[in-house]
Amino acid sequence: MKEKLKKILPKIFLSFYHFLLAFLGAVIYCFPSKKIVLIGITGTNGKTTTTEMIASIFEKAGKKIALLNSIRFKIKEKEEINKLRMTMPGRFFIQRFLKKALKEGCQYAILEVTSEGIKQHRHRFLDFKIAVFTNLTPEHIEAHGSFEKYKETKGKLFQVTKEIHVINVEDEHSDYFLKFPAKRKITYGLKKGEINLENTKIKLKIPGGFNLYNALAAISVAISQGIDKDFAIKALEEFEGVPGRMEEVISKPFRVIVDYAFTPNALEKVYQTLRNAQYAIPNTRLICVLGAAGGGRDKWKRPVLGEIASRYCDEIIVTNEDPYDEDPWEIIEQVAFGTKGKARKILDRREAIREALKLAREGDIVVITGKGCEPSICVKDKKIPWDDRKVVKEEFEKLYFD
Repeated sequence: MKEKLKKILPKIFLSFYHFLLAFLGAVIYCFPSKKIVLIGITGTNGKTTTTEMIASIFEKAGKKIALLNSIRFKIKEKEEINKLRMTMPGRFFIQRFLKKALKEGCQYAILEVTSEGIKQHRHRFLDFKIAVFTNLTPEHIEAHGSFEKYKETKGKLFQVTKEIHVINVEDEHSDYFLKFPAKRKITYGLKKGEINLENTKIKLKIPGGFNLYNALAAISVAISQGIDKDFAIKALEEFEGVPGRMEEVISKPFRVIVDYAFTPNALEKVYQTLRNAQYAIPNTRLICVLGAAGGGRDKWKRPVLGEIASRYCDEIIVTNEDPYDEDPWEIIEQVAFGTKGKARKILDRREAIREALKLAREGDIVVITGKGCEPSICVKDKKIPWDDRKVVKEEFEKLYFD
């Protein structure tokens, strides 16, 4: 029914419909965000990790927090897996979640804010006190019409947040986000900004230079709330990481890493990190399993993902990811096209993972991207239970212990 309405109704009516839902949700649950410090994180990559890092610091500082991201919903000690497959759920869900958080005595609520969510007015009638910008690279271009419109949509979070803005000043689009007025602005970066690695030394347990940016964002938010910088750093140095984000599932005789990366920028950073980590081990190969989502989402990036894999990976297997209503083989072919004939094409994701494990030799690194810890594969109108990490362990057991 919803899809039919999308096709027949003019965009202005759809926009009003979403706006009205946002207003109704806020009214029904009595505008709960006005009584809590609401922190919104937006950007192309790093949102989930940044929310988790902020939550980790705040909890160690004795703050009562609620957390809503692509992985889980958490109110104080109670948590559940996000099975909705929506990074930013609908208006009624968010308002109800915040109402529950208030009832449990939470002082802070931390959530990811997506461009699609903003486009559908899910940010409306949410009283954000802090807005965080991580980075911006091409994504959701087809949904928004252009990169400029995608950027402008992200900017709406900063437009409605009047108190504190936390901005990655080293991102090439930071000037756009800095122009929005706020009572306080905190900038961060590896070399630039108020919070940087010149004045902030930090040693993370989790790999990837990109995670240093996420850590600096989290430290900046903590400082804005009166948490001592050294305390925040110590908390992050104990941070164990995020499920499905550069998660090492198998350590020996070769390493298997599962990561959520599904954008060109994120995928390249994952490959760069793993290539850098392997320099001490001669003859290490990178064996890569990847795909791309269907549903008409950013088709332009499919061959780009394949091209990136062709530059970094010694073995490439292109497989099914979340085809939705598209032909999965067609998506696979489009990704494989970018590899210039370097890829093996295997439709069944389990079989693809098994093949990657069979190819791996001692000291190699197998990296499986695109889904992270997502609990399902989306095919048309159904969700098939799935977990890359669980499948890796099952297939590894079969190969080495059966």
